[in-house]
Amino acid sequence: MTDKSRARASGEFVLVAMGGLGEIGMNAYAYGLGPRDARQWLMVDLGITFPHENEPGVDVVLPDIRFIEAQKGALAGLLLTHAHEDHIGAVLELWPRIKCPIYATPFTAGMLQAKVVENGNRLKLPINIVKPSSRFNIGPFDLELVTLAHSIPEPSGVVFRTPYGTVFHTGDWKLDATPLVGDPADEKRLEALGEEGVEVVVCDSTNAFRNGRSPSEVEVAASIAEIVKKAKRRVAVTTFASNVARVRAVADAAEASGRKLVVSGRALHRVIQVAKETGYLPENLAVLDQQHFGYLEPHDVLCLCTGSQGEERAALARVAEGSHPEISFSRGDLVIFSSRPIPGNEIGIGKVQNNLARMGCQVITDSDALVHVTGHPRREELKQMYAWLKPRLLVPMHGEARHMEENAKLAREAGVPETHVAYNGQMLRLLPRPAEVIEVVPVGRQYRDGKLIIPAGDGPVRERRRLGFAGIACVAIALDKDGELAADPEVALDGIPLTTLDGRSMEEKVLNTVEGTMESIPKKKRKDDKLVADAVRRSVRAAIDQAWGKKTIVKVLVCLV
Repeated sequence: MTDKSRARASGEFVLVAMGGLGEIGMNAYAYGLGPRDARQWLMVDLGITFPHENEPGVDVVLPDIRFIEAQKGALAGLLLTHAHEDHIGAVLELWPRIKCPIYATPFTAGMLQAKVVENGNRLKLPINIVKPSSRFNIGPFDLELVTLAHSIPEPSGVVFRTPYGTVFHTGDWKLDATPLVGDPADEKRLEALGEEGVEVVVCDSTNAFRNGRSPSEVEVAASIAEIVKKAKRRVAVTTFASNVARVRAVADAAEASGRKLVVSGRALHRVIQVAKETGYLPENLAVLDQQHFGYLEPHDVLCLCTGSQGEERAALARVAEGSHPEISFSRGDLVIFSSRPIPGNEIGIGKVQNNLARMGCQVITDSDALVHVTGHPRREELKQMYAWLKPRLLVPMHGEARHMEENAKLAREAGVPETHVAYNGQMLRLLPRPAEVIEVVPVGRQYRDGKLIIPAGDGPVRERRRLGFAGIACVAIALDKDGELAADPEVALDGIPLTTLDGRSMEEKVLNTVEGTMESIPKKKRKDDKLVADAVRRSVRAAIDQAWGKKTIVKVLVCLV
């Protein structure tokens, strides 16, 4: 029997994603090791994504992890590659469903613990701190972390050494020799892994369409410093709160220009505190809270604030609307968007930028100057990674379908013999090869809706979507024991035009419809409140549709007195 035959007989190494394959965000991957009827599992990341416009009222979107919940008795742990919300943001809500050990490097662990404290949560997470660039075991999984560069400290690729070969999960990464904060990618270790032999690479696809290489954080820092130095009045910078290198760049720009650094936004304060505790920012970094903004002269202040993605409740959005209690901008002030829009956030960002423009502020984005650099690999960086690792199989991840397909195409052009594009819910056998989808498991989206977690699909979010399209009509009817109206019907219309095309009152039209419907129902049948409610609902809906052209939601309350 060959080695491959023996490996196949004893088990296999599989990957199933509950998020992250076919989308950017909500990363949640599970790797399974062993025979089909006795697999052990390891989760890699458990993140969130942001709601679409057609998901009104939703705070964040969480992965549906029912598959791994069912396997939690065989779940060895949850390994976090880095501290971005799309990789750790669902841990607080979903960990109680799986209750496995958590493994993270110091900065990531600090960020996760800070989230627990900030949310007033009494959850005691079993966090095991592992060193960057270390090798360790989680249950039957032989693992090694490889230091990479990204837009946050301590991003790690994960090496899986299995009986069937080596698999490398990149996480989020780029190649930056001067990342300003943290270490650059460990190129020597990547080359050495390639020499040892890598069967499979599961690789970030976000920038698969972008040519060349990403600029360095050092270049961005120099550009921001030059812009701040030339500014005559207030300067504000907004960026992703987790980008510690960008925070450092803004702090350095403030010091170089003799300005005071004012920070607005809880997320930024949290990141700065954890970065100080873990040594990524100096302990003596001078930061003022937002209440100090008002007494500083315009040329003496540099404000670092949250809201780079147009979030309605973030600091910058409130400043742009003139509703922030302590910070205000005026004509001649400069606002730098040191970020790039996450797909779907363009409308919110545009609203904030237009509000700032109306105030007379100058807005600078990455289209105007080098004020942002991506945290993900462009095409030449992807080619370099494949040249170092020499994988026999590429599985694209962290991208929409078009990104993953383009990454696969690029890999084949770079000499990778085999590629396989898989999507959320498809269980892909990675080893022994050939790669093959061997099962499909249930996956989907859940919503954090206020204090609750609710399923996507049917439910309150769907009802809100319908309300946003065609409003609601509420009708209240009181009937006595003889089936006569005990009082005049009451009608409330929300989100519905006040008048019809010919100028008649829509409310009057609905009331007339209700009265006409009641007259058409025999008195004996009026004692059936469900029959009455259904008849009124259908007739009111039809009347509004005839007058307006839209099928509204109609709710009818019948009270028998």
